[in-house]
Amino acid sequence: MRLVTFEDPVRQSRIGAMTADGRIVDLHSACALYLRDVESESAFYRLADALVPPNMRALFRGGDTSLEAAHKAFDYAIHHDDGVTGARGENIFYSSGGVTLKAPIIPKKFFHTAGNFREHHEEATKAGFSHPVLPWIVFFQNVDAIVGHEEPVIYPEHLTQELDYELELAVVLKKSGKNFTPEEGKDFVGGYVIFNDITARDIQRREMKSGVFSFCKGIDTFCPLGPWIVTADEIPNPHNLAMELRVNGEPRQTSHSSKMSVKIPEILSHYSPMGYSAGDVVSTGTVSGVAAFSGDPKAWYLKVGDVMECEIEKIGILRNRVISWEEAYGHKPAALAAQETSQ
Repeated sequence: MRLVTFEDPVRQSRIGAMTADGRIVDLHSACALYLRDVESESAFYRLADALVPPNMRALFRGGDTSLEAAHKAFDYAIHHDDGVTGARGENIFYSSGGVTLKAPIIPKKFFHTAGNFREHHEEATKAGFSHPVLPWIVFFQNVDAIVGHEEPVIYPEHLTQELDYELELAVVLKKSGKNFTPEEGKDFVGGYVIFNDITARDIQRREMKSGVFSFCKGIDTFCPLGPWIVTADEIPNPHNLAMELRVNGEPRQTSHSSKMSVKIPEILSHYSPMGYSAGDVVSTGTVSGVAAFSGDPKAWYLKVGDVMECEIEKIGILRNRVISWEEAYGHKPAALAAQETSQ
């Protein structure tokens, strides 16, 4: 399934699954209908609340039981697609144009992996980057910075002049756990999602003098995630996926998930002493082709109006446009306005 979080026409947050023709099935309502019609349950909505709650993190907390219930509900809705409505007459099917896609999940914790692709380390070395970019580097993302498909990335021009992109494959965990082996790691994978690790390189260079960085990647809207979560059963081998990031249609990062230095079960195991919660997200590192390490960084750094498209085979395309602070908030940043007034 391709799992989405969306706002319905009355702005209620719901979770759904995409059909082959681009519609969305409301999984909670579909589950209640399935429980009534197939399982003959009298308390069908109460059971649906427990099995397939209308919140993505809560769905993953249910692990395999909830994911299997969601799959049954989705299949039931698809096979009864003849104007079917929910048990209370509510919509089960939505057109993609009639709802607003949001980030598919807001995790409790978002683990960043850095340096997992050898090619990224090699290009950083050639560019004279201040620190080696090699496993194991881990840090946490500010989950309040997450935005979804087609939501804008706001350029904080008063903070940075070197805005960069980083295409990554990320994993969503379907259960909590700690201190497990790589062999056990694959049992924690619930699905896969595209992540664009937006980075202010000038801030990053200053931060890395101490060997630690987080502000450069955690600024508001610097964490595009989406467009949906593809469940693990749809991607039996996540290390066999083509990856490409384009800016205004021009390929910038083109690589393949087979080039990871450390595979996903090892990554999950290595960080597991910190403890995972169901629904946590773990990134797997970016590939070569970032602006900062190119032959002409100034030409490749992101600019207001640029459109980024992150594509990973078997998942889809995550698209975000860069907008100015003034377009987002209706005024210039206070620091920048004060500076212009003093001149």
